[in-house]
Amino acid sequence: MTRTTLDLTGLKCPLPALKTRKALKPLKAGDQLEVHCTDPLSVIDIPNLIRETGDKVEITERNEARIVFLVEKSDAL
Repeated sequence: MTRTTLDLTGLKCPLPALKTRKALKPLKAGDQLEVHCTDPLSVIDIPNLIRETGDKVEITERNEARIVFLVEKSDAL
């Protein structure tokens, strides 16, 4: 299992979701992607994206400065 950090601070919708989708593609089941965002809409967009991909997501940090998601790649096809 590996953990990759993706810094998307400063990017606005839809870029955080698009870049998260691209970063998930090469990951293997069990790998984790830590996504750092500042766009308030990412709390809607990224969980919706992860619902589509079948992976797991949780918000590990949320404050006025940033939002941090932890996405775990599942073995779903």
